Amino acid sequence: MELKERLRHNKKNGSALLATNFYNFETLAAVLTAAREMKSGLILQLSESSIHYMGLEVATSLARAAISQFGVEAWLHLDHGQNIDLVKRCIDAGFDSVMIDASEKSFTENIKVTRQIVDYASGYETNVEAELGYISKLGQEQKMIYTSPDEAKAFVEATGINALAVAVGSAHGFYKETPNLQLDLISEINAVTDAALVLHGSSGIPDDQLQRAIKMGITKINLATEIKNVFMKSLQETLKHTDNIDLREVFPSATTAAVTLVSAKLKTINFKES
Repeated sequence: MELKERLRHNKKNGSALLATNFYNFETLAAVLTAAREMKSGLILQLSESSIHYMGLEVATSLARAAISQFGVEAWLHLDHGQNIDLVKRCIDAGFDSVMIDASEKSFTENIKVTRQIVDYASGYETNVEAELGYISKLGQEQKMIYTSPDEAKAFVEATGINALAVAVGSAHGFYKETPNLQLDLISEINAVTDAALVLHGSSGIPDDQLQRAIKMGITKINLATEIKNVFMKSLQETLKHTDNIDLREVFPSATTAAVTLVSAKLKTINFKES
């Protein structure tokens, strides 16, 4: 099933997919192991920085081979694509989905840039995601600019995107205090647009809020910071107690920690009403 079709299904049925970033083989293996154990579909996300780190061809081939090896239903997605040329290269490389992120530009310019990618992807089956509003990024102090339902409706109609990342109270990175998702706003946006709604910055959001957000219309939930955090904390703890230089023996505990995290997140997202 194409990702955009799956997201349409999610929107209709009040369900969501977890989208996890990966940074190397270990984090890729961790998220796919969790998906296999939980018998769940999953979106694999690559950021621009991860592509620069691994190289587009290597990163794409690694993801595709791992999906096949682990036997998981999974899709490959470009996360926060701001370089138009790279977004187009990812489409050409067969990514199932790309995000064009022009959210820091004006509303009019955001439409113009996003429409360019939608037009480019029209000859493919690529799902196109964009962002409207302002979801603060790690290390930034700018205040949240919530997505307006009226602007969301106009933006989706003007661009033809399949998925819309909305600013509804989440943020990238860790929170200084417990976040408070604007659930009514999610519902309002969901009611006025056909686009699948995406929640960025799920790390640290309480499980009950995630589940309520899904009920209100969120169809894709991104997870990145927590994966890096649990992996590195576990690895650092392991290195305190060993001088072993064999990476194949040092990494597994960190990989297992990431598996545990993603499995728990999948359980939360794939909940069923009792």
